[in-house]
Amino acid sequence: MAAIIGFVFFILNSLLSLLVWAIIISAILSWLVAFDVINLRNRFVYSVAHFLEAVTRPVLRPFQRIIPTLGGVDISPIIVILVIYGIQGYLLPALRDFLIGLAPF
Repeated sequence: MAAIIGFVFFILNSLLSLLVWAIIISAILSWLVAFDVINLRNRFVYSVAHFLEAVTRPVLRPFQRIIPTLGGVDISPIIVILVIYGIQGYLLPALRDFLIGLAPF
């Protein structure tokens, strides 16, 4: 049973890591579009930007409603990444250890 719990938490941790990378790539892509380095008229760039927006929007939107922009710069991705790292570093291991302690051998 401990192996299954460990595997489930490995998958959760990996998904959170992928979400962090999606947030970082989305932020960089938005900067490149804003500074006209790349163009959304390119079909591939548009597809990637649309996918990243669809993945990151549900996570970022609640934080964007609470946290104001600082000088026109949205800092909600930084806050979300810090929260995800906190979940990965403290909550997931504590919950995993608690569930393993409850599991019969």
